Amino acid sequence: MATTAGRPGERRAAGPPGPPGERRARLTAELAVVARRYMASYALLNQALADRLGLHPTDLQCLNLLTLEPGPVTTGRIAELTGLTTGSATRLVDRLERAGYVVRARDAGDRRLVLVAPVPERVAEVARVWERVGSGWFALFDDLDDRELALFVEHMRRTTEYGAEQAARLRAGEPMPVGAGGREAVSGQAE
Repeated sequence: MATTAGRPGERRAAGPPGPPGERRARLTAELAVVARRYMASYALLNQALADRLGLHPTDLQCLNLLTLEPGPVTTGRIAELTGLTTGSATRLVDRLERAGYVVRARDAGDRRLVLVAPVPERVAEVARVWERVGSGWFALFDDLDDRELALFVEHMRRTTEYGAEQAARLRAGEPMPVGAGGREAVSGQAE
């Protein structure tokens, strides 16, 4: 039986089967509402976590992205990761450095480059706060089988890619796709 999310931790039936077109329309409308609530909820959680750590929400997410990089990066790379201008990325790094979350160092191979690296002890502090706040997050998926869990993983990959593409379009002033009929595939190719 298909289910939808209600209150946190609650799963409920997606409604009576009905004709396929009507059911799809109801589910799509519900998805639009749930997605907006999800994004708002995450943004507010990010704000609260950033407030607890004394950081700006963008700085917290930059720090998150830095920990996913294979090593130290340039400020230019930080600008790419965040969509900020290089000037704004430099100011963001300045704030993180003053707060003790990152350090700058010259690249050993090219002394002209300055690399930014997270401070492991400070990142561990953030991880501890996140573990206390988000420890129940993985439990939300305990009742899913491997196929359902894989669907969530794929959904998160696709929405991450789509969100990055749309953010780049917004920054560039490009027109946005119109409605579900004009929806583009995440990869940019037809599905």
